[in-house]
Amino acid sequence: MKATNGRISTNDRISGEWALPVAAAVNGVGTGMYIPFTLVFFHYVTGLSFTVVGAVLTTTGLVALAALPLAGTAVDRYGAKPVQYVLYGVRVAGFALYPFAHSLAAFAAVALVTAAADRAFPAAQQSLIGEVARGAQRDRLQASTRALQNGGNGAGALLATLVIGLAGDTGYTYAAWGNALSFALAALLLRPLKPVRAGDGEEGRVRAANGEQARVGDEGQVRRAGAGYRLVLADRPFLVLTGANFLNALSYSALSVLFPLFLVQSLHGPMVLTGAAFTINTVLCAAAGVFVGARVRRAGVRRTRAAALGGGLFATAFAAQIVLGTVRPGSDAVLGGALVAVAVVYTVGELIHSPAAAVLAVAAAPDAVRGRYMAAYQLSWSLAKAVAPSLFTALLAVDGRMPWAVLIVTSALAAALLIRVERRLPEEALRPLPLTVARAAPGTPTPATV
Repeated sequence: MKATNGRISTNDRISGEWALPVAAAVNGVGTGMYIPFTLVFFHYVTGLSFTVVGAVLTTTGLVALAALPLAGTAVDRYGAKPVQYVLYGVRVAGFALYPFAHSLAAFAAVALVTAAADRAFPAAQQSLIGEVARGAQRDRLQASTRALQNGGNGAGALLATLVIGLAGDTGYTYAAWGNALSFALAALLLRPLKPVRAGDGEEGRVRAANGEQARVGDEGQVRRAGAGYRLVLADRPFLVLTGANFLNALSYSALSVLFPLFLVQSLHGPMVLTGAAFTINTVLCAAAGVFVGARVRRAGVRRTRAAALGGGLFATAFAAQIVLGTVRPGSDAVLGGALVAVAVVYTVGELIHSPAAAVLAVAAAPDAVRGRYMAAYQLSWSLAKAVAPSLFTALLAVDGRMPWAVLIVTSALAAALLIRVERRLPEEALRPLPLTVARAAPGTPTPATV
């Protein structure tokens, strides 16, 4: 970062910054080639029944959560980039082997190892963002990475559809191998990224000039403070962030799990509207993610407030669903227009919430144990994905509007937790370090910020 007219510019580009978003886009292509039709994909690739495939994927997905703590420890010991390489390698091998895993045992083994890598991957990627960027650079990198990954997901789904359409059932095998190839290419694209030390650059000098101390220093200090996940469990503000993210993560599952069921069972609308909602969400995330993230950063909003605002927009979209479930428009055109509006509001909430919440967690984690912190934080996403299907279907059985009402409550509670905990978080976690810096002696207080 450079000092300019007494202010620090947080917009300087970091070396190899393009690598992570582009790698995320390629990774997204691979993921998008099977996520939209997971059961069908694995049914044709392995030759096993839908029931068996579903049971194996559910079981291995839950068991694979045990990989998160291991991945977090590995990141802290070896760095995020080497762990990313390992996880990419496991996914390459897994998808390359799926077409040969025709027996139940073989499929379960490959699915378990691949699921473990999939569950651990986001935690390692968030840690990598924390290693290669500082301050507002993290916000920008997070927004661009998410935007390009969403674009890759859409491109991957379209590519798989074309391959399967042209090659028939054999196309699923080609898609699996294409997926493996995409992960290998994404790993190669990470090479230009170079981690920076916590004290490097102008931000480190700013902290020193203002007498600021990191919550946790080098690895020796970490061990004395209580190494491993005991340190995470003792960090109550971070646990509050993680709990708030679990509540918001339920909202993210609503589009893929709840929306299609609500549309068919309660609104009696055409299934094509589900595809339209997914398309709107994917296109807006890819096209507007960087723009919205930049506007939020320039407004100087605290990350806690931005994440709470995103949750508020989720709640607004969910309230609209309750209205639709009560009115139940008889015209497909009216229903379609209303659902498009709901999808837009929901997606804007996602664009505001996602980068702010993610960077908030990265910045709140001590550098020396960021891997463990991100693993714990990622657990909130994984648990929400596991809980959402059974929770939503149980509430739908009572009343079609019930799950939306519960999601309004969870969104409001998450926003309240984020606002309440912000006074206990480091200032650099709430937003980039204060920009106005005098060349003061150590111990000079930093100007207060709102």
